[in-house]
Amino acid sequence: MLTLNYTYRIYPSSDQQAQMLEWLETCRRLYNRCLRDLKDWINSRKCSVDYCSLEKEYIMSPDIPFPNYLEQKRQLTQWKKTDPFLKDVYSQTAQDVVKRMHNTWEAFKQRGSGFPRYKKFGQYHSFYYPQFKDNPITAESGGINRDGGIPSPRRLFKRGCQIKLPMIGLVPINQHRPVPDGFKVKGVRVVSRARNTQWYVVVTIQCDVSIPDTQPFGRAIGIDIGLENFLTTSDNFTVVPCRFFRDLQSRLKVLQRRVSRKQKRSKNWEKSQIKVARLHHQIANTRKNFHLHIAHQLCDQADSIFVEDIDFRVSSKGFLGKQMLDGAFGQFRALLQWVCWKRGKYFGQVDHRFTSQICPNCNSHTGKKDLSVREHQCSECGYQTTRDHAAAEVIKQRGESSIVPLDGRERKQPTECVLAGSNKTSQVQRRNALL
Repeated sequence: MLTLNYTYRIYPSSDQQAQMLEWLETCRRLYNRCLRDLKDWINSRKCSVDYCSLEKEYIMSPDIPFPNYLEQKRQLTQWKKTDPFLKDVYSQTAQDVVKRMHNTWEAFKQRGSGFPRYKKFGQYHSFYYPQFKDNPITAESGGINRDGGIPSPRRLFKRGCQIKLPMIGLVPINQHRPVPDGFKVKGVRVVSRARNTQWYVVVTIQCDVSIPDTQPFGRAIGIDIGLENFLTTSDNFTVVPCRFFRDLQSRLKVLQRRVSRKQKRSKNWEKSQIKVARLHHQIANTRKNFHLHIAHQLCDQADSIFVEDIDFRVSSKGFLGKQMLDGAFGQFRALLQWVCWKRGKYFGQVDHRFTSQICPNCNSHTGKKDLSVREHQCSECGYQTTRDHAAAEVIKQRGESSIVPLDGRERKQPTECVLAGSNKTSQVQRRNALL
């Protein structure tokens, strides 16, 4: 079963926005209520044996079962009788809130840390429709002009491209790409961004098809990610780093100073907060767009791509934390893996240790280098190149050596299916070209 998520921008009316904001607040209070019952049940079962607390005790009957997902889902019908706001929310959406809280609880038990927390006002940003009988999006081909451009919202409304949300109604949507043939809409998540001023829908589509994992084939490259250059490949192709946050930091500082001078919770304070949130949203979108462009550019250059398995969360806590977080190397690696899967390329991760201390020409260990040393010069064979290029060549060699041969058997190729955003069918033909 193949599952994909498509994100579209929607333009609800003022009444629809007020209704969706009320739903978000109701879902937040329901989430906190389920978590409160769970914590009360746990606290009532961990009282000390030899003494009682002087402040408070959680006394509950031992016959009360554990408030699991099915139990709280059953209690939801009783809560609706006392809470009139729960009646205004779509029934399956309210049930998904209970499921969302228990998914957080199950994730906490698996990792052993990070107990679920209460959601404060404004910290609940989405609600979910888990089931659709038919495709809720109408006029799928109306989101793209004849010249291939994206129409303006005003022109988009006239073309009649809308999405039907239960109990909310028809909402104009910018469907910049249609749902592929053979896929069915299984769920829709409504998301608010930039302090509830921009709205999106994440459409979950499924298709009853199985795509095998891509096997290593064709031309391979290794990628070394750094700060001096955003990345350097084994072919000595470099990408200049972009300063997404640092270039707009002065503008962000001005907007945040204006917020601090406003009276808290006033209308002018809220307007200033919206400007700050939109600037953060612009920085995030610009960075993600840059990462996707670079990922597609790398897929055009090679058929097998190897990167390091380094944990960037550790290096982002050092003295170069701002530069590391601005580059968002972890997000780039995740997007590169997704683009490689979508375009039929092989993506692999190799061990990151000592990649800058080994000569790619003679495989001799050159010793530890300081960060200020940006040139690689081997004392054994005399090979000279930049430090990042040498590390990228070592990554490529490790990736090729980690490939397990298939004993001369014929490799199974993925089924020829082209998804939206995968350029042209020639890339599928290129994927089938084996060594």
